[in-house]
Amino acid sequence: MKIRVLGCHGGETPRHRTSSFLLDETLAIDAGALTSALELPDQHKVQAVLVSHAHMDHVRDLATIADNRCQQGGPPLEIVGLKSTLDVLRAHFFNDLLWPDFSKIPAGDKGMTITYREVEPEQSFEVAGKTVLPVHVSHTIDTAAFIVSDGKRTIAYSGDTGPTERFWEVLAKRERLDALLMEVSFPNDSHALARVSGHHTPQSLDEELRKLDRAEDIPTLLYHIKPYFQREVERELANVRKWSLAVCALEQEYEF
Repeated sequence: MKIRVLGCHGGETPRHRTSSFLLDETLAIDAGALTSALELPDQHKVQAVLVSHAHMDHVRDLATIADNRCQQGGPPLEIVGLKSTLDVLRAHFFNDLLWPDFSKIPAGDKGMTITYREVEPEQSFEVAGKTVLPVHVSHTIDTAAFIVSDGKRTIAYSGDTGPTERFWEVLAKRERLDALLMEVSFPNDSHALARVSGHHTPQSLDEELRKLDRAEDIPTLLYHIKPYFQREVERELANVRKWSLAVCALEQEYEF
């Protein structure tokens, strides 16, 4: 399984893009940088987007990829998430006010430009050649982590989360786990802000990884660091030595 880092930060500057990852060119996880990172032919290859939650930095480029997909004439883009997440997108995003409702706008003769697919926590489903299991995590709104398998390799994407429990319980039961994509946002001295906003610091990340017995053997890719705190967070992560940690950078590719 190949992971391309389209966006991996908890904020935006000319050198930082918000959360978005591409698996094997066809399945995106979150949409913080789908169109700012992908040329039109690569956008056209994307079959579906797994949306962890409805915060703007994870959904923003759904607007522009839908517009481009409409002009390209399809095929429909499948937007996949928990019912609560898709309800927010319907009511507040693709609502014919903030942005056109592309679920009602044809893309050529291939159907509507976007389609919604509601999924249930801890019920596996197939999409874009992958098997996906959503799991609730602890954030300020309803949020899902995603465990994604291609039949040979399995990765887990935490979504935005602070300390949580069920995610680790489900991972502990998995026979195979080849990589973790874990969020970390704030430095340790901002632990109160991290707690109320549902995010991690290096210290809380360290404590979370201890909940998974084999975590030290699993490559853990870190994303969502706030640009203002990037150097400080990276310095603190350097002291977290037990785990196999790597901070994601834009346009990096990983293969597992």
